[in-house]
Amino acid sequence: MIAVAQKRILEVSSYPPPRAGWGIRVEFLKKRLEADGHRCVVLNIGTSRAIPSDEYEMVLGGFDFVRKVWRFSRQGFVVHAHANGDALKGTLLAILALLLNRIAGHRGYLTFHAGAIQRYFPQDRGPRFVWLYKVLFRLPRRIVCNSEAVKACIAGYGVAPSKIEPIPAFSREYLEFRLAPLPDAIENFLRSYPTAVFSYVRMRPLFFPVTLIEGMARVMDRRPDVGLLLCGLAGHSDPGVRPAVEAAIERLGIAPRICLIDDLDHEVFLTVLQRSALYLRTPITDGVASSVLESLALKVPVVACENGNRPATVITYSADDAEDMARAVEHVLENRGTIVASLASVQAADTLSDEVALLTS
Repeated sequence: MIAVAQKRILEVSSYPPPRAGWGIRVEFLKKRLEADGHRCVVLNIGTSRAIPSDEYEMVLGGFDFVRKVWRFSRQGFVVHAHANGDALKGTLLAILALLLNRIAGHRGYLTFHAGAIQRYFPQDRGPRFVWLYKVLFRLPRRIVCNSEAVKACIAGYGVAPSKIEPIPAFSREYLEFRLAPLPDAIENFLRSYPTAVFSYVRMRPLFFPVTLIEGMARVMDRRPDVGLLLCGLAGHSDPGVRPAVEAAIERLGIAPRICLIDDLDHEVFLTVLQRSALYLRTPITDGVASSVLESLALKVPVVACENGNRPATVITYSADDAEDMARAVEHVLENRGTIVASLASVQAADTLSDEVALLTS
């Protein structure tokens, strides 16, 4: 057997809990890097950053962040930073980590997550911050993104296309699970509402959570068997969004037909998904979401807002149109058997190997 030349990778990223978005991808990536003989340390900048864990290094403030990035950089670790076009703080942290790493003699990597429609990305959506993203994209050796559409947007900032590598954030590991026992609250809810619509939502404007509540209220008004399982509430919330959602639930009188879930581990998430009538995906910023592909692979129909990157068998609606959402959900519920039969097989490639190869080349 040929010996592996060990690399040292410092993942600067959110990390579970909660289990969401790129945190799950980084968890899988860390395990693959270590299985291949490399060292991988996660510097957790997510909502669990102050919770002690053997899985990651905590971050206890700005000075602690700088100190730890510098310490690991001096120890030979190459930064793999993560950012998107929704959060300026995350972008600034990625720039700082990549800059410190470069001062220490390394040129790191960046994964730019999500789709081609984000709060401050591409240039026409955030003209005031074009300079910021030009700095972000200039610093790393290579940039990973989710799709060719996002690659084209990044190249629009003056980045050489050869520097950008589209690697979908979906791999065969996402589908390796065993059915798990469900918490009593979810099990009881599924018994009460056998036609369950499952959705992962963050309390952020471009997830359109109030539109989600208003659209599902219309469905519930016409379908007494329908309930809504709403997961993801443990993540970061933008100011005022959750109170607006809670007010909408109270105004529409549908609280008994909604099961609110803070967080689920991956096996429980997929178990709930498999037992649901459909998966409802509301953010316009996500590109091709892993949870959408997981759902289709499990033969669960998907209703999602149109963002230009949905797989062909997804039923789409206009992101901020509650009635259009309700129409799409009801169409799937009324024709579920036919729709399930038409779902194409989802091929889960080993994209983790592609990413490991890029990071350790």
